[in-house]
Amino acid sequence: MNTGFAPLTQSSLAQGSTWLNRAGLRPTRQRLSLAALLVGDGQNRHVTAESLFEAASASGDRVSLATVYNTLRAFCDAGLLNEVTVDATRSYFDTRTDDHPHFFWEDTQDLTDAPADELEIARLPKAPQGAEVSRVDVVIRLRRP
Repeated sequence: MNTGFAPLTQSSLAQGSTWLNRAGLRPTRQRLSLAALLVGDGQNRHVTAESLFEAASASGDRVSLATVYNTLRAFCDAGLLNEVTVDATRSYFDTRTDDHPHFFWEDTQDLTDAPADELEIARLPKAPQGAEVSRVDVVIRLRRP
């Protein structure tokens, strides 16, 4: 998983535009810039709103942290990102949208993909009446000895 961000180039902006169009999202200036940072180099990444805000600021884009949060929410609602909640104070946004587990590294606060082929879930509890399981998130917390 790439932790760096794609530079804002004509190529990364075009990639971001394609990504937004695929989901039917209007490519506003802010959405296009954030999309280019997220997927402009074709790499998957896990980001926090704060890390994406810092990357946007470093690229010279003037965007507020509130706009970053709202845009990430719109990307999730459109199916472009998955939100992975690590604890009550921290969420990551994953550009890889298929079902897969994650490792959360407590010392560095990094979220990385875990090998899905090594995970076995034998059984889930039955959903309460009137509900259905929409997704199972697996976050494996790691601590270095």
